[in-house]
Amino acid sequence: MGDALSKDNYDLIIIGAGPAGLTAGIYGARAGLKTVMLERALPGGLAATTDYIENYPGFPEGIKGMELTDNMKKQAQHFGTEIIGTEVTSLVKKEKITIVKTSTRSLETSTVIIATGTIPKKLNIPGENTLRGRGISYCATCDGPLFKSRRIAVIGCGNSGLQEGKFLLNFVEHISFIEFLPQMTADQILQERFSQATRTDFFLNHVLLSIDGSERVEAITIEDRATREKKTIKVDGVFIYAGLVPKSDFIKGIIKVDNKGFIITNDKLETSLSGVFAAGDICAQAVRQVVTACAQGAAAAINAYHYVESLKT
Repeated sequence: MGDALSKDNYDLIIIGAGPAGLTAGIYGARAGLKTVMLERALPGGLAATTDYIENYPGFPEGIKGMELTDNMKKQAQHFGTEIIGTEVTSLVKKEKITIVKTSTRSLETSTVIIATGTIPKKLNIPGENTLRGRGISYCATCDGPLFKSRRIAVIGCGNSGLQEGKFLLNFVEHISFIEFLPQMTADQILQERFSQATRTDFFLNHVLLSIDGSERVEAITIEDRATREKKTIKVDGVFIYAGLVPKSDFIKGIIKVDNKGFIITNDKLETSLSGVFAAGDICAQAVRQVVTACAQGAAAAINAYHYVESLKT
């Protein structure tokens, strides 16, 4: 729609309302910046879909992901951050202003923080697309209760796979865990919780070949990577935790990313585009946790404030 789009002016636009974006909203608004947050889905990001978060400081017994992120959202709104449900399609830099384009409007801002995070990685195997929503899920909190007294498979034995698998055991009859590597990669404390667990099987060093079924998930086919022996396991559902990919398609060719699509930043969380920062899981880094996302959201907002101030001199 080009120039026909309506225009609004802000000091700070935050793209994404996960923990990094919400924390940036708290800091940006408290600093007196006119701040808006754009989020195409519900605020909270992947953290909101996590049943229980045990390693966020200040909660000795842990806290539900939805509760934690909802509190962050309320805190950001309390200080004046506006939250708009919309999807960003592109960024355009014009001198000291960045234009953030969505499908319905064009917003002008002095500075931007990209905090779009990640989405679950697809396996691109037979059955994954055709049976999605018919027994395939990427969210235990969302769909776990639907599989009460059923047999399911969990793909991936990293932190997400074991943590969400533990939650799923509250509902399901049995879980078959499938891990591509010869060993689990989850934190030791999570592995220990399954050392005495019943109603579980672990297939390490196995690859998932297909998800089978006509109208709904009926089984999975796996292969032992060492012996090449194939095995079919009857299941009613498949929960996939095989990694994450960045939500960065809208800035490719505009902002520098690594070979996986994660945004490259400097120590001030500045991207390759002047006035545009990034924070949280979207950044190229080794550690992706809620606490690090929040820390980066705070730092990005503080640096964005200083950038806005520099434009006045």
